[in-house]
Amino acid sequence: MEKRRLGSTGLEVTRLGFGAFKVGRNQKIKYPEPYPLPSDAEARRLLNSVLDSGINYIDTAPAYGSSEERIGRSLAHRRQEFVLSTKAGETFRQGQSRYCYSRQAIERSVSESLERLKTAWVDILFLHSNGEDMAIQLQSDAVAALVDLKQRGLTRAIGFSGYTSQGFRTALEWADVIMVEFNARNTEHRPVLELARKMERGVVVKKGLASGRLAPRRAIQFLAADPYVDTLLIGSLNPQHLAEDIAALAVPGAETES
Repeated sequence: MEKRRLGSTGLEVTRLGFGAFKVGRNQKIKYPEPYPLPSDAEARRLLNSVLDSGINYIDTAPAYGSSEERIGRSLAHRRQEFVLSTKAGETFRQGQSRYCYSRQAIERSVSESLERLKTAWVDILFLHSNGEDMAIQLQSDAVAALVDLKQRGLTRAIGFSGYTSQGFRTALEWADVIMVEFNARNTEHRPVLELARKMERGVVVKKGLASGRLAPRRAIQFLAADPYVDTLLIGSLNPQHLAEDIAALAVPGAETES
C-alpha cells in the first residue's frame, strides 16, 4: 500500500489507517447500527490481520474502552512494524465520557496508556477535544503538557483531534499533526487541510465514511484522490469489509502522487 510522509514528523503512514474504536467500545456510539464487541481472540486476529494486510498505522484512545489494552496484548510483539497513536484529555468509564486537561491529568493518562499498550512510547499523541477547541488550547496546561511529553521522548509527535476550523488553525501553530473530520458530505475543513500542507503538518482524516453513513468504496476513493489527505482512518470489524476498503484504493484514479 502506498505511504505518505506525515508532515515533518519523519513518519510515513499508509493511505489507510485503522481506527480501533470498535475494538474496545460499543456504548454511546455515533454509528447508525449497534454492534457487539469482538472477543479477545477475535480482536487479536483482527488487529494482526490489519498489519498483515499492509496497513501500518493504528489509532486508539483511552476513551475507546478496552481498545488500548487489546492492542497491547495483541501487537506488543510487533511494535516496530507500525505507527501507533493515542490521545489524552478524555476517558470513558461506566458509560460516561469525562474530560480533564490539566497537566497532571494529561501525564497520568499517557502513563496509563503506555502501560496498557505495552510500549515505552507512542508515535503520535493527540489532544482529544471535547469540542471547546479554543478553551482547551488557550486556557489549560494541555498543550504545554504535550510539548513536554514529546521532549521527554514519550511521543515522537503531538497532535490535535478537534472539531472547529478556528481550533485547527490555532493547533497548527504547535501541533505536528491534526486529526480532522472530512468526507464527501462534510468538506468544511478543506481550507484547514490546505493550510496544514503549506505548514508541513500531517493530516489524519477521521469519520471519512461519516460514521458508516457513506458507501465505503466511493468515500475512500473520494479521500484517496485528495492531495491534502495523508491517511484515512477506517474501523471495520469485518475482515472482508477491511479487504474491500483496501481494494478501493487500487481502483484507477483513486490515488494521487504525493
